[in-house]
Amino acid sequence: GAFFMPVIVSGVVVTILWQQLFGFDTGLLNRLLTGIGLGKIGWLTDPNIAMSSIAIMATWKNVGLYIVLFLVGLQTVPVQYYEAADLEGATHWQKFFKITLPIINPMIFMVVILSTIGGFSLFIEPYIMTGGGPMNSTISAVLYIYKQGFFFNHMGYAATLGLFFAFIILAVVVIQKKFIEKDN
Repeated sequence: GAFFMPVIVSGVVVTILWQQLFGFDTGLLNRLLTGIGLGKIGWLTDPNIAMSSIAIMATWKNVGLYIVLFLVGLQTVPVQYYEAADLEGATHWQKFFKITLPIINPMIFMVVILSTIGGFSLFIEPYIMTGGGPMNSTISAVLYIYKQGFFFNHMGYAATLGLFFAFIILAVVVIQKKFIEKDN
């Protein structure tokens, strides 16, 4: 239901919504803070917290997808395993660590990969919310590549960075896959 709605809505729409929430003078969060007697926070203007604000928004946007993926993984666990564990006298924790976790491990791997790649490839969020500022504190790898290619007209450099970035993501996926396989 409602928790999945942010996944369906366009990233641009979600980003603009959160930009309005984080606005310094007119944002809902700062209005609430000043309403209870606290000062305003530069959610998108303070270089120390701007990237954290974007990360909160990106997490909120994708958490519905991850919930659905975990629910799908949990539905693959055969009920008979739990029934057999009950007959053996297993505790809830033993059932979780010995039955549930090993069976949903591939789904955990998938969520880790999707969230890692999503974190590395943030573009819409920092581009719309801050343009990479303040003081370049919210420049993601993809936004940096985009700016090199289209703002500074360094197409060759941007293409090289894009290829390098793809190899980095591939390496991270392979490393994460090795860790997951090692745990199994």
